[in-house]
Amino acid sequence: MSKDSSPAETTLPGPTAARAILRLGLLVAGLLAGGLALRALSGGLETGFLQRSVAGQGFLGVLVFLALAAAACAVGVPRQAAGFAAGYAFGFWAGILLALVAQMLGCVVDFVWARLVARDWARRRLGGSKGGRLARLDSFLAAHPFATTLTARLLPVGNNLAFCLLAGVSSVPAVPFLAGSALGYVPQTVVFALLGGGARLGAWVQIALGVLLLAASIGLGFLLLRRHRQEADALAGPPGP
Repeated sequence: MSKDSSPAETTLPGPTAARAILRLGLLVAGLLAGGLALRALSGGLETGFLQRSVAGQGFLGVLVFLALAAAACAVGVPRQAAGFAAGYAFGFWAGILLALVAQMLGCVVDFVWARLVARDWARRRLGGSKGGRLARLDSFLAAHPFATTLTARLLPVGNNLAFCLLAGVSSVPAVPFLAGSALGYVPQTVVFALLGGGARLGAWVQIALGVLLLAASIGLGFLLLRRHRQEADALAGPPGP
């Protein structure tokens, strides 16, 4: 009798199958959570949801806000909206803190979800070779992950969800990416919490200050981007003959 494994033994589900099932479950759970969050938040400020279910509701209102705002950021709602809503519901200082917590929760969810579910698929589809799109993204982020992430967060362009997912499928370390995101979220969160509080109180001076601070944060982002480009050009050296 042969010592080789029987066909039945070779077809039993192993670690690879278990990982595939886990990833499929995470994928389905992420899509369901995204759909539910978008449905729950579709009314927004227009239906008075913040006044009824969040503002003045104490600790329960805080938990409701964090859960919905984090889910909203995770499924692609602009993170600035969380800052505005927090400032509107909780005031300036508390609004800043709660909005930052919600934004970071959404960022962590996207990053971890992409790393667990989509990383291998993205490497097969986008990696391909050293010149593939994922390889270029890896080199772009890996050179200075904290500074690059900080610069991207300060700029008014780009998509928060897409950037988190792309970082998740790349090989960028989690700590510098999340630290750069946390610091980069602060300026525009401060601005939109200020705008949200001003909208609730009708304080036009506060709104004007928020607009000026927004312009300053965007200017800082472009200055950092210019500095990174100059450093990259310097490292590349002069063109060949």
